[in-house]
Amino acid sequence: MDDNTNGWSHILGPRRPKPALDAEQRAPWVVVGAGYAGLAAARRLAENRPDDKVILLDAGEVGENASGRNSGFAIDLPHNVGSSLDELDGSHRFMALARAAIDYHETQIDRYGIDCGWSQPGKYHCAVSEQGVREVLEPFARELDALNEPYTWVDKVELERRLGTRHFAAGVHTPGCRLMNPAALVRGLADNMPENVTLYENSPVKALQLGREIALTTPGGRVVAERMILGVNGFADRFGYFEHKLLPMAANASLSRRLTPAERDALGCGQNWGVTPANAFASITMRYTGDHRILMRNNIYNNPKMREAESYRAHMKQVHKRLFDERFPMLPDVDMEYTWTGFICLAQNGAPGFGRLADNVYTSVCQNAVGITKGTAGGMLAADMACGIDNELIGYMESLGTPNRLPPRPFLDIGVRLRFAWELWKARKEV
Repeated sequence: MDDNTNGWSHILGPRRPKPALDAEQRAPWVVVGAGYAGLAAARRLAENRPDDKVILLDAGEVGENASGRNSGFAIDLPHNVGSSLDELDGSHRFMALARAAIDYHETQIDRYGIDCGWSQPGKYHCAVSEQGVREVLEPFARELDALNEPYTWVDKVELERRLGTRHFAAGVHTPGCRLMNPAALVRGLADNMPENVTLYENSPVKALQLGREIALTTPGGRVVAERMILGVNGFADRFGYFEHKLLPMAANASLSRRLTPAERDALGCGQNWGVTPANAFASITMRYTGDHRILMRNNIYNNPKMREAESYRAHMKQVHKRLFDERFPMLPDVDMEYTWTGFICLAQNGAPGFGRLADNVYTSVCQNAVGITKGTAGGMLAADMACGIDNELIGYMESLGTPNRLPPRPFLDIGVRLRFAWELWKARKEV
């Protein structure tokens, strides 16, 4: 639920949402969820079936929920690459999916002039400790060699010159990652849909009836459709799918105020950059944005309710300020202007929820923290599958597997806490 805290939206200014559903509508297609997967699915359906009406429903306002709250990395490489031939082949499939999604976004951005700060500075995968260098960065570099992927090894001195902080011991820079304001990207995609797509915002589904026809009831109206694509990520189990298979998680982020010219000089780096940490549980994802703000995001934790208290966000704002000061002591007067909570959906085995769920129901959910690329690719391919279009990438997506079943509660909660505690202890030098 939108709590009006998303810093990415605040720096954009207000947007007028599309009207809520207020009557009964009939259509061949309905897509539920206007995040990356749902927007891509609706657009692809409209392209595949230009004479068909497509209805797109979103429970809130576009860009204000999970899709607009992430750190704004369109990542083209898998998080973890294995060294076996099977694992390397899987990595090539993952990269093909991610790069298809990036190509899709760049096509829409160019076609519609979407102003979202889209750029290609690549990203830095950084370690704080020598242990992190040895156990994460060096194996990562070897695996990139095996994939024949370009990268640059960056030592501590050069990292300080490029990032403006002495905090890291080393980093691996890969050139393919794109950075953007995610809320602006989602807004732009939603506001430039094909003519045969009708988007209804603030229209949460309150009841679902499956059968030869699909009926969805919202507070103000009803949709009756022949086929449905579900793109609701961590809410899929509330529609009766992937029950006891999804892990809803949260992470908190802060965005600083804009740096002054003098502060930019003190920072000493000339362009925007993005940093992913050697261990996402213990350390910080950071960005220096094109409009001279610094993003800090950390603290991944289980959050089944997908809501967070204002008091906790206030606490995290103080934590982010402390972490900011440790990394950028030359900027003591820079405060965190916005602090918000973002939500992600994980599977225990890292697999997506993708494919055909029933004769007339398809889905792309559970993006495992790479929603800009994997969610987009999954939405496009779910639409192709639903239309009976042969696409090699559908097999690539299916090869990633499907979410496995989780232990029952309270064993699940205990297991998650123990796993996180172990990750934090193991990577304690990466803070």
